[in-house]
Amino acid sequence: MRSLASSNALGAGVRMLVAMERFDLRIPGCGSLKEKRHVVKTLTNQIRSTFNVSVAEVDHHDLWQRTAIAVAAVSAEQYHVRKVMHEVEKFVDRWAEVETIGVELTLHYPED
Repeated sequence: MRSLASSNALGAGVRMLVAMERFDLRIPGCGSLKEKRHVVKTLTNQIRSTFNVSVAEVDHHDLWQRTAIAVAAVSAEQYHVRKVMHEVEKFVDRWAEVETIGVELTLHYPED
């Protein structure tokens, strides 16, 4: 929910875009939830620190060899968020401990 103060503070000419990307991942080497937590925590911390984005585990919390993480970034330019998300996707694909099952990118404008 947007407050009156925050919508007035943005001004009429300011554009903002939120990009969200969901990664469905398989973690074939895990034999316990503890191992999974270590892999997921390491991956999400590296994404967060490398790209200055928000990251969270969003699904498959109780499965040893599956996870889903969501990554979000905000910018005024579509080119910038698409570039950042493309780099994040390449980073996840290169992460040795996970296999990418699926990726979904969505872009959201506050006006929509």
